[in-house]
Amino acid sequence: MWYNGILDLSVWQLIAVTLLMTHITIVSVTVYLHRYSAHRALELHPALKHFFRFWLWLTTAQNTREWTAIHRKHHAKCETVDDPHSPVIKGLGTVLRKGAELYAEEADNPETLRIYGKNCPEDWIERNLYSRFRLGGVAIMAVIDLALFGAAGITVWAVQMMWIPVWAAGVINGLGHAVGYRNFECRDAATNLVPWGILIGGEELHNNHHTYPNSAKLSVRKWEFDMGWAWIKLFSFLGLAKVQRVAPIAHRVEGKHNLDMDTAMAILNNRFQIMAQYRKLVIAPLVKQELAKADASVRDRFHRAKRLLSRETSLLNEKHQLRIDAMLEQSQALKVIYEKRLALQLIWAKTSSNGHEMLEAIKQWVHEAEVSGIQSLREFAAQLKTYSLRPNAI
Repeated sequence: MWYNGILDLSVWQLIAVTLLMTHITIVSVTVYLHRYSAHRALELHPALKHFFRFWLWLTTAQNTREWTAIHRKHHAKCETVDDPHSPVIKGLGTVLRKGAELYAEEADNPETLRIYGKNCPEDWIERNLYSRFRLGGVAIMAVIDLALFGAAGITVWAVQMMWIPVWAAGVINGLGHAVGYRNFECRDAATNLVPWGILIGGEELHNNHHTYPNSAKLSVRKWEFDMGWAWIKLFSFLGLAKVQRVAPIAHRVEGKHNLDMDTAMAILNNRFQIMAQYRKLVIAPLVKQELAKADASVRDRFHRAKRLLSRETSLLNEKHQLRIDAMLEQSQALKVIYEKRLALQLIWAKTSSNGHEMLEAIKQWVHEAEVSGIQSLREFAAQLKTYSLRPNAI
């Protein structure tokens, strides 16, 4: 019958087809719009690029230049008043409820498109079809859904239209800057969310992405799953994609004891992984040790100590800073490792443009760590010497 559509599918078949189509949309966003267009982390075959553009026109009415420009501006102005969709500034509820509206509002800003929208498609079909008839694609999609699925096609179409505004504009841009875990202390509030990898295509690994925005691969831990990267590997195997950049891999050479320029450059390139190791190898064990020694009357001051002592300083509020000050008053050892953590970060912030100056600063930091009398800090300093740009450098 007409109300069952041409395919006459069962309920479970309709669910499967809807999930398949929304997954294609997610792949189009994460692989084409995000990793290719916004960050140029990979190159795509022209046919695949145009398929993604066409599919996004059908399912989102999304313009490549607008999406790319808004996302680039988000990275450039992250967590400031100029960030198009920061929950830190605009409030989590606003971004969750009105993520798509925030995109539309920023898309009307010609300066955003001029500054951040370079190197996006401006060919004949973009000018005369995709941009000119913005809602034409979603209207065609509605007709296709009704024809294939009958009355249920209205629901299928509605889910397709809601998928990106809810998951990408709402969940990723909202929850991805508010809740979750952080592998790296990047300078914004980006977090990783689990376990939505299949539904969001790897975009839930938002902290990893903000730490290494130009990486085609968003996962960094063995147990993290990046669905978008799985598709990129398949496209690469088929000759449809070529990866340009991934996050640097920190190489260590056992038995290396000298701090040289190679070591300094390796430390700079892998500074986020190194600071994550500092949290794990220095801050965590010392917090545990100091907590065990603390008197019951002051033990509450060490609440969330590991997280606070490793937190990016620009993300600390007044309450956090007061708690850190209270902890450091109780423990000279914690004060030393906290100050050494800040000093290490300051090295590459101030000397990254001068390799020799950075090398001397690292040598001084390592010397001070070695004579600190704190075993975990001394061991970390020894580990720093083993870093190398080349896996087999001695």
